[in-house]
Amino acid sequence: MQRILHITGSMDRGGAETMIMNLYRNIDRSKFQFDFIFFTTKESDYEKEILKYGGKIHRILASNPIQQFRQLVTFFKLNRGYKIVHSHTLLNSGLNLFAAKLAGVPNRIAHAHSIRNGDNTGLRHKIYEASMLFLIANFANYRIGCSRSAAKYLFKTNEKILYLPNAVDVKAFLAIKKKEITNNTSDSKLNILQVGRLEEVKNYAFSLALAKQLKKEGFDFTMNFAGKGSLKNEIQENIINYNLGNEVKLLGLRTDIPELMVKADVLIMPSLFEGLPVSLIEAQAIGLPAIISNTVTDEVDLGLELINRLPITGDKSLNLWVEKCLEVKNKDNSYTDDERLIKIEKTGYDIEASAKLLSDLYLSFSHV
Repeated sequence: MQRILHITGSMDRGGAETMIMNLYRNIDRSKFQFDFIFFTTKESDYEKEILKYGGKIHRILASNPIQQFRQLVTFFKLNRGYKIVHSHTLLNSGLNLFAAKLAGVPNRIAHAHSIRNGDNTGLRHKIYEASMLFLIANFANYRIGCSRSAAKYLFKTNEKILYLPNAVDVKAFLAIKKKEITNNTSDSKLNILQVGRLEEVKNYAFSLALAKQLKKEGFDFTMNFAGKGSLKNEIQENIINYNLGNEVKLLGLRTDIPELMVKADVLIMPSLFEGLPVSLIEAQAIGLPAIISNTVTDEVDLGLELINRLPITGDKSLNLWVEKCLEVKNKDNSYTDDERLIKIEKTGYDIEASAKLLSDLYLSFSHV
């Protein structure tokens, strides 16, 4: 059995982390075991499950990047059993893989999960970004992208790139749908769901503006936010200030996202940017229509007539989102569950196919 060291920083329920866990659950653990490096003492959402599967968690605690880099070098030198290091920390992967190279780790993977590193455009950030991209280009000898746009951002070469879609267990989702087939809302009520971290990039300000517009126009609706994050208090205050307490609910961190999707009429994602969101693949597996910002990569559309891309700027944007919410609620799905399953499997977004791709990559490495 080969132990693969994943550098994630933590393993809370984000898109990249969920994808890693999907792979971990489905990879042959008699051949590969996943271990993790965290940069926090806080217990992560997936920590207990990792330990249950036999994974190890190592914690690197440092007060600054230089100290963290030195501790990583020391860690790799003291743990020479790791022949594969798989880094998921976007630009910070540059330092992680440089440390692995200095310590003699032969196989170093950089994994791109996003199309950019926030909205910071200052000179200091540009220098940092250029430096990390240089380190990744020189010290990652294997590259993985969740999408072509994510890979284009993080990698300055087309060599040795594996495109590994953010896949889901489609059969498991369909089984949940059959068990939860009854929608708890009335036929007339519009049930809107948003799944994601309560952070600026997810653009909850737009979602609340949409809720205000729906209420202003007299529609009967519920809007549920499933996730946690630093904007929780701000969003809660705005819900009260906008008099949306009866319509908008903060559900917190949830483990029953498939069940919530079955009961929803539409998933919204007005994000400022994304890599390739797992939740949109999950929605298409369930058969839930989604309205997303036109900044989200079109690679996420699996051709099932469920993805609707709209602008999030301009005077008419809110009206377009209101109209589309009502349209998709009243539109019948063109594909049956079985047809969606076949289509998703063919496009490579089923977890079994992704787990095999990753296994084949690990097996191809030298010094393993």
